[in-house]
Amino acid sequence: MELKRFLYDDLVKWKHKNSGKVLVVEGARQVGKTYILKKFSNENFNNVIYINLMELAGSTFISCIEAVTKWRPGDEQVEKPLHKALTLYNKDFKDDKSTIVIVDEIQESALVYSRIREFARQFNCYFIVTGSYLGKTLNKEYFLPAGDIEKMKLEPLNFREFLLAYGKLDLYDNIDLFGKSSHRDYDELKKYFFIYQKIGGYPEVVSKYIQNEDFDEAEELITGIIGIFIDESQRYFPDILDKAVFDKLLYGVAKTLLREKKGVDDLTTELSKLVYKEESGKLSKRSINNAISWLFVSHIIGYCDKSIDCSLYEIKSNNRVYFKDLGVARLFLRRTGEKPNAIKGIIAENFVYLSLSRWTDKYIAGVSPWFAIYKKTDGELDFFVRSLIDYKNYGIEVKSSNNDYKTAKALLNDGKLDYLYLLKGETYGYKDDGQIITVPLYLADRIQFNYGIPESAD
Repeated sequence: MELKRFLYDDLVKWKHKNSGKVLVVEGARQVGKTYILKKFSNENFNNVIYINLMELAGSTFISCIEAVTKWRPGDEQVEKPLHKALTLYNKDFKDDKSTIVIVDEIQESALVYSRIREFARQFNCYFIVTGSYLGKTLNKEYFLPAGDIEKMKLEPLNFREFLLAYGKLDLYDNIDLFGKSSHRDYDELKKYFFIYQKIGGYPEVVSKYIQNEDFDEAEELITGIIGIFIDESQRYFPDILDKAVFDKLLYGVAKTLLREKKGVDDLTTELSKLVYKEESGKLSKRSINNAISWLFVSHIIGYCDKSIDCSLYEIKSNNRVYFKDLGVARLFLRRTGEKPNAIKGIIAENFVYLSLSRWTDKYIAGVSPWFAIYKKTDGELDFFVRSLIDYKNYGIEVKSSNNDYKTAKALLNDGKLDYLYLLKGETYGYKDDGQIITVPLYLADRIQFNYGIPESAD
């Protein structure tokens, strides 16, 4: 079945903007990058040239570039060599606005990647480059064309895209945040949220579940996706002795999420302890750090920063990690053997983290979501948001059940927070005239950070 992705609309806007820059589409393996780019290109261009550098077509294209760029003293210079290379590759190539060139798995060739600036500056047609392992392009042999590119990111389906597949997006977007809609409607959304928490948003997993409604099959597919990622990652890490390192690191991420929630000062050391005992000497700290960074740039995990006392000026980077897909999170959390209620709570928190990740740099401060600790109570706040809309401080407490929130109340009472969101699994939501706002957990994508703006200023 075809799953609609919101990225499609962004791609259409990119085409109409016609910036002249090369578009880089990032995203984890098997999130549907190739599918959505081909669909967009075929529906919006007359001439589509698709080159996958991991396939024979890629070798052919590289050979075309090499053929037209070979030069010895005394030889006549080839005018527009890259134009010539594309014409050799595809005789129907036309350098105009009716043509788009997609270069997939571009990380496989430093030669091609380093030509991005020329793609942007010397061509009239559109270029998109993509790949599942773009972290490789951080190596020194790859020339980074920062001023000549725009970036988009495709993640696993978020909850709104998941509901769209079921035809329930309108219900989600229009239901009242504070309990004024029919309880039957809230309960229906909660039913779909239960499914989404278990299977996550990888397109293949969602499609199969919609067809068969089999949770065991969904988990097998997720296991397979991670297994392929781990196998393929070995190609980029000659210093890693055992591919099981990546599997153990993901298990370690799950363990850190279940431990004391104040974050860790040295994430590498903490995860190293969980992968191998430090005295074993099998892996260096540098190798572990490289592998953790690889999981991050491959969009398998994401970082969360820590604020001390809800201060904007005391932010500690990368103090916590979350999974970028709930199905993957659940897979590794279950392996820890922890009780279901504890896992349910972490999955709920991970869900809100993913929502906040989509808002950073746009509506909320920071390059990654923040959580906070309060020295006065020696406690922790699940998430801390500095709004870029009203410049107020918002706290977020994530509760899959009705647990207490003493630290959040203390931060609110002491003026460290202006507003507090309680996101609960068991509520229909309500809002009084005070500072505490209760919203159903599954509506996290719809919460707002503009309560500090007077209604007359809207």
